[in-house]
Amino acid sequence: MSLLRIKKPTTRKGKQVLLNREPKLIENVKNTLILEGRKCSGEIKSALKDLYHLKKPQAKCLSRQNEITPFDDEIPLLQLAQKNECSLFMFGSTSKKRPNNLILGRLYEQELLDMVELGLVKYRGLQEFKNEKISSNVKPCLVFNGPKWTQSEELRRLKCLLIDAFHREAVDNIRLQGMEHVLSFTLTDDLTVLMRSYRILLKKSGQRTPRIELTEIGPACDFVIRRTKIASEDLYKLSRKRPKQLKPLKKKNLSTDVFGNKQGQVHVGKQNIHKIQTRKVKALKKTAEERKAEKNRAETAVNGEGE
Repeated sequence: MSLLRIKKPTTRKGKQVLLNREPKLIENVKNTLILEGRKCSGEIKSALKDLYHLKKPQAKCLSRQNEITPFDDEIPLLQLAQKNECSLFMFGSTSKKRPNNLILGRLYEQELLDMVELGLVKYRGLQEFKNEKISSNVKPCLVFNGPKWTQSEELRRLKCLLIDAFHREAVDNIRLQGMEHVLSFTLTDDLTVLMRSYRILLKKSGQRTPRIELTEIGPACDFVIRRTKIASEDLYKLSRKRPKQLKPLKKKNLSTDVFGNKQGQVHVGKQNIHKIQTRKVKALKKTAEERKAEKNRAETAVNGEGE
């Protein structure tokens, strides 16, 4: 059910806006809504500002403070997200019970799908790293370190949520010189999420493949997991369902090995090996005497049949 009442468009631009909101086989890039709560500390404001710089132009930052408590009542937040055409949100707030609070969430069909509350315990902003930054609108390379990302359903959903939050448009080919940014997420034994941002430098190595160095550019954030609100398994499965038109058609007699190489099977009919044209080798050719003897045998056979 839609949270906002949609009026019938009266202009051409209004019709284009509504057509852009309709479901598509290949959806648009997800936009992120970044906003603050009624009270927000300086560290959270700086963190939201840095996250906005990493996300733009697929992000919209609201400057006004909002009287919203997402875990108690998410309806006002969903209305703002739908109004700004955003399917992801980052909400920052602070309180005596939960200082430096950052809530990440995503929507599906204008309804809340997943939401995770993180506590910022340590933070270093972009301004504290005095080095060259990355250019705008760069697709980052996401790295998840640690074996605990798959140990529980909440951690798996958090990993998927982080991928959604920093994912841009899908690409088929990757150019090595175009990879400039790495976002690393490390999950420690005490379930602390370490977020680090690096710039990729390609150095000469004396070979065709360059040597890669990483330079930390910020922001550097340490988060602790506080509260989670994840969707049911049925709703989560429905949100991941792909249209039939996008599913690859299975081709007969074709398979792919573990290295990604295609292997095919070719079926041929029964062959007469005595009539197969083989390679003519000089050593296998008949001599003049053999040909003369074979000719005499054939003539003798014909004369015998005539008598």
